Amino acid sequence: MTDAHLRASTRNSRFIRVPPEALYRAFTDPAALATWLAPGDMTGEVHRFDYRVGGGYQMSLYYPSSETPSRGKTSEREDRYTARFVELTPPQRIGEAITFDSADPAFSGEMIMDVTLDAGEGGTTVTIVFKDIPSGIRPEDNEVGTRSALEKLARYVE
Repeated sequence: MTDAHLRASTRNSRFIRVPPEALYRAFTDPAALATWLAPGDMTGEVHRFDYRVGGGYQMSLYYPSSETPSRGKTSEREDRYTARFVELTPPQRIGEAITFDSADPAFSGEMIMDVTLDAGEGGTTVTIVFKDIPSGIRPEDNEVGTRSALEKLARYVE
């Protein structure tokens, strides 16, 4: 792996027709996260949640049984991770440091997720930037997953 791949980043944005406060709640409510954050046909489960800087949450994303086994980072059909809140600025910004629960060193290290909610005419532009993506995650897969999660977020809040 190249050093550039080890420090990969992605950026995705979507305009959603709700005010930033509604989106901020969707990013900081464990029931909401379990509903919309899992991309595609995956499902989510929040195991614990502590809303404060320095707190965070532990979450599992489960692949559907129809998908090829052995795709998960934690187990065959599961990606489990811990997110630590490094910034909570309602209703504009959320910063998280994410660590995957995996024995594979390709998924080790802390990945940063920065969420910006910019109010505009008739809604909010949601921008999600991932930095320091582990080498085991292809940036293009991260982008596809983020776009899918943003689509689910829009359906959830609109």
